Amino acid sequence: MEYDEMLSAMGALIDEVKFGILATIDADGVVWQRWMSPVIIPRMPGSLFCVSSVQFRKIPQIEAHAKVSWIFQTPSLERIVTLRGAASIIHDPMLSAEVLEAIGPRLRVFWKYSDNPSDMAVIETRIEELEYFVPLRGIKEKTKVVRHEI
Repeated sequence: MEYDEMLSAMGALIDEVKFGILATIDADGVVWQRWMSPVIIPRMPGSLFCVSSVQFRKIPQIEAHAKVSWIFQTPSLERIVTLRGAASIIHDPMLSAEVLEAIGPRLRVFWKYSDNPSDMAVIETRIEELEYFVPLRGIKEKTKVVRHEI
C-alpha cells in the first residue's frame, strides 16, 4: 500500500471512529496517553490536527518532547492505524480557525474541561510513519514519510 493510500485509509478511519489515542512523553520519560479527536485538513494531508488547552499537561510535554504516537481503531479491531510523528503547538490564527471549524462538532468533552476559549491550543502532528493493520486478513503495512523542505 502506498503512502497516499495509507493516508486515505487513516482519514477514512478517523472520519468513522472520530477519536484516537495520543501518546506523549513527560519530562521524567513517562508515557501519557489520552483520547483525542483529531482532523486532517485537506490542504495539509501530511499532518494531523487536534485541540487542547494550554492548561493541560500535554502542551509542555509536546514542547519538551516533540515525538508522539497516535493509534486509531475500529471498535471490532478490524482496522488499526498507528501514526508516529513530531508534534508542535500552532501559533497561526488562520490555521487555528480552520482546525477549529473542522473539529468543532467533536469538542463537547473538551469544552467541559476547558471553559476559556483563549486557553485553546492547536496541536499539529507532522506524520513521519504510518502503519496499517488488518488483523483478520493478516495485512500489516508500514511506510515512512520522506520530507523535502523547500
